[in-house]
Amino acid sequence: MKMNMNKKRWLILGACCLINLCLGSIYAWSVFSASMSEYLSSLTGQSITSADLAIVYTVANSVGPITMITGGWFNDKFGPKKVLLAGTIMYSIGLILSGFAVNTSMLLLTYGIIGGLGLGMAYGCTISTAVKYFPDKRGLIGGVTTAVYGLSSVIVSPIITIIVEKTNATVAFKGIGMVFLIVMVLCSLMVEACPADFVPEGYTKQAAVQSAQVAVDKNWKEMLQTPIFYVMIILLTCGAFSGMMIISQAAGLAQEMVGMTKMAASTAVSVLALFNASGRIAAGALSDKIGRIHTLMIAIGLSVVGAVVLYATGSGDNAQFYAGVSVIGISFGAFMGVFPGFTADQFGAKNNSVNYGIMFIGFAAAGFFGPTVMKSVYRTDGSYQRAFLIAVLLNVAGFVLCALYKILAKKKQIENKL
Repeated sequence: MKMNMNKKRWLILGACCLINLCLGSIYAWSVFSASMSEYLSSLTGQSITSADLAIVYTVANSVGPITMITGGWFNDKFGPKKVLLAGTIMYSIGLILSGFAVNTSMLLLTYGIIGGLGLGMAYGCTISTAVKYFPDKRGLIGGVTTAVYGLSSVIVSPIITIIVEKTNATVAFKGIGMVFLIVMVLCSLMVEACPADFVPEGYTKQAAVQSAQVAVDKNWKEMLQTPIFYVMIILLTCGAFSGMMIISQAAGLAQEMVGMTKMAASTAVSVLALFNASGRIAAGALSDKIGRIHTLMIAIGLSVVGAVVLYATGSGDNAQFYAGVSVIGISFGAFMGVFPGFTADQFGAKNNSVNYGIMFIGFAAAGFFGPTVMKSVYRTDGSYQRAFLIAVLLNVAGFVLCALYKILAKKKQIENKL
């Protein structure tokens, strides 16, 4: 018996979420890096720190948009199944090969490039596919799919820590990679393209037009011709900066800035991920009610609070550290949860795979500059505090961009009525 599409979309959403749960292990990088730095130091005889390995995480996030865009084009043309299979296999192989790394350069190739390219291809595909199936719940579904991605490190980080303590970092890479390969390939086979004429029960195309705030779908060329795109992509960079800066070195921050043990630092990573995931769901649902831009303005305000709290955190301030990373986690999650639906609202759902892939460059920029600034400040000052002040300044710029967006959006509404 053929399953009703309204029911089948939930099954496909489940498969996409399970894939994202595996892909989100990238957020456990700070746990990986803390262990790999010790392993590579003993292997090479050189002093390699977590900060030295931050470049691996930076590269993994920076190359993602390349395959998000190309994979998005293939997804829109040929459907998500083949794209997901290619992306998930690449990511899993990247993890497995990282277990054979003997130096930073090899880790850059396996985890940073191979894993990062696979991650971008699969992650972009799961989100765009899920959003297309739920035009009636874009904010919520965007939040849920990205939340599962962010929630991954709550589950994976402690597992990695346990595996490393009982064996070593290389075994953790190989074991996790093999498990992910099996799970993600099976889930990829369950995902199908959303029919072009699909409308959920109780939801009309007229409602879709009204909620999207745009009457026509734009391809990537048309999107790039709109001023509002540039405001949105820079806003994403500013909004994601604090989160990417903290996530990349959360375990290292907890140990070096506050003096936590390895296990306590691993817990800090899980706390960050938990609030990150919660922020994605809550902000996605909230944005369906009060609007995307108002939700993002709230998120920026929270990010400022979190950065100020961390600026005032010192050795032994465990509770204060947890509070700071929790608030920043919520803010970062809000941006990641809202932007898939935000992009579809502005430029239509038809080409959202490619359009969101291009928009994701803003996230990649945050993934590059956030860890880079953190590392540079620490090397110059011997502390992380000034990096938090830089994050505050970027959040202030985010407020300005939100105001500019509202002006452009209002102008666009007036033009559409004429």
